[in-house]
Amino acid sequence: MAIPRRRGVVGHVGQFFDDEIVCVDGLLVTSRSRTWLDNARRMSVDEITVVADHLIRVPRPVFEARTKPHCTLEDLAEMLDRHKGTPGIRKARIALERARVGSDSAPETRLRLALEDAGLPEPMLNVPTQLRAAVVRQPDLSYPEQKVAVEYDGDAHSSREQIVRDIAREEDFTTGGWVLVRVSKRHMENDGRAAVSKVRAALRGRGWSPIL
Repeated sequence: MAIPRRRGVVGHVGQFFDDEIVCVDGLLVTSRSRTWLDNARRMSVDEITVVADHLIRVPRPVFEARTKPHCTLEDLAEMLDRHKGTPGIRKARIALERARVGSDSAPETRLRLALEDAGLPEPMLNVPTQLRAAVVRQPDLSYPEQKVAVEYDGDAHSSREQIVRDIAREEDFTTGGWVLVRVSKRHMENDGRAAVSKVRAALRGRGWSPIL
C-alpha cells in the first residue's frame, strides 16, 4: 500500500488487526485502544496515563449516554501484547501500570500523579463517602484513614450557583470530621508543587508521616 503524500498529510505504515479499525460516521479510523498506543510515541508518560484513565473510567449514566467504559485495563494490556516493539510501547507500559479506574477528568489524574510522584499515599478516587446520616459526598480524591478529601475545582466552580454548592460541600465535610483540600489550576503549576504542599500538610495534620 502506498503511503499518502500530500500537503498536510503524514503517512505511516503499520500492522493492524481487524478490530483495530472501526467505522465512525462512515469514516474508517483506528480504535480508541489502538489510537492510545499510537500516540504513545509522541506523548509523555503522564499524558498517556491521563488518556488511559479516561478510557477505563466507568461512566455515570445520569450524565452520559453510555454505561460501559470505552476500554478496560485488559483491553489496553492486550493492545500492548499485540504490538511488542512498536515505538512508544515502553512509555505505554508504564502508563498502564499507573492508570487507575475512577478518575473523572484529566486534571484529577494529573493531580493524583503529582501526589504519588511526591511520595504521598495513593488516594482513592471518587468513592461515595457517608459523612453523617443521609449525607453522602463523593470527593475527587480521598484518604479515608486520615479523613482527608481533595477536590479539584475547575473553571465551572466560579459560577455563583456552584460557589453556593461548594460552600455547602465544605460544610458537610467539616461537620463530618473531615478536612477538605481544594485545589485549582493555579496550584497545579510547577508540577503541582502547591497542590502537593496543601495535601501533604493536611495528611500530616491528621497523623500521617512518610515512611523513611
